[in-house]
Order: sequence, then C-alpha cells, then structure tokens
Amino acid sequence: MRAKSLTEQARRAQIVAAAIEVLAELGYGATSFKQIAARAGLSSTGLISYHFKGKQELVDSVYAEVRRTFTEFVLERMDHSATAAGELRAFLSANLRFLRAHRAHMVALAQVRPHVSAADSADDDHRKMADLLRQGQRRGEFREFDADTVAIFVLALRNGVLARAGDHPEVDLDLCERELITVVELATRRG
Repeated sequence: MRAKSLTEQARRAQIVAAAIEVLAELGYGATSFKQIAARAGLSSTGLISYHFKGKQELVDSVYAEVRRTFTEFVLERMDHSATAAGELRAFLSANLRFLRAHRAHMVALAQVRPHVSAADSADDDHRKMADLLRQGQRRGEFREFDADTVAIFVLALRNGVLARAGDHPEVDLDLCERELITVVELATRRG
C-alpha cells in the first residue's frame, strides 16, 4: 500500500510540475487538462482527473506547491543576520533570486492567485514583515514609522518587481535587486 501512495504522490507532483510550466507558458485562460497531460507525458486527461477532482483542486495544488517552493528557497537564503536590516536585505535579495531560478513558478503563481480557493497568505507575509520592521525600530536600526504601513509598501514594491520581471523576461534582475534593496533601505534607515 505504501508503494502505491508514493506512486500517487509522484504522479500528482508530475502533474503539478507540468501545470506550472503550461500556466507559465500559456496563461490561466488557455491552460487545459489536455495541454497539461501532453506536457506531463500522460496518455490521457483521465489520469489528471483521477488525481485531482477538477481544475480548482489542481489550481490550489499549484498555488500550494509554488508557495512551498518559494518559502523554502527564501528561508534557505536568509542570512539570519544579527540585524533586522540584514534580514530585510537578505529577504528581498532571496525573492529576486527565486524569480531568477524559478521564473515559471512565479509566472504560474501570478496566473493562479486570483483563482485560488484557499485563503491567501498575504496577511501572514504582512504580519512577518511588520514584525521585522518593528524589531529594527526597537534596535534603533530603522527610523520611526508605522511598521504596518511600511510593510505594505515594502511588499508592494517586491510584488511589483516580481510581477513586472515575471511578465518581461528582459528585465535586468540584478539591477532590480540592487534598486529594490536601495529604495527599501532609504525608506527605512535612520537619518
């Protein structure tokens, strides 16, 4: 029984990986089970239907997989700096590096986000960013500002860069990374 479970998990992962590629290439509206099956090397769309109750479950699985991969990638690259400013810099840098390494994931995420049935983790992202900013303020690293409001700005800047670069592969990610970090540092640093 365990082998079957592992086989089913592997097949689901194969389907989700193919869906990510097709979504990134064709967009949400043009993505079909037929295209996903072809990309995954499956003999029929019935294999997708066997593993997923419908498009919504597959979309939710794509979203969860991209978020999981993204979170792992970013956390592995956080420098666990002794300073909040260092952590903020490492976080922003890791976000852009994820896009560089996993462009299809970021494009697929943008395609499925409006269609996900589960609650978005944007509130959790916002809370963590605001907490990091408050920590920097308590340590005297950052100027006085409303941490909740600045967290909105920092995440909006990050999301804007990710969206633009995801849609336009010609965008210079090294330049975006440097400028994003500079803008956030200028906005948060003390005098």
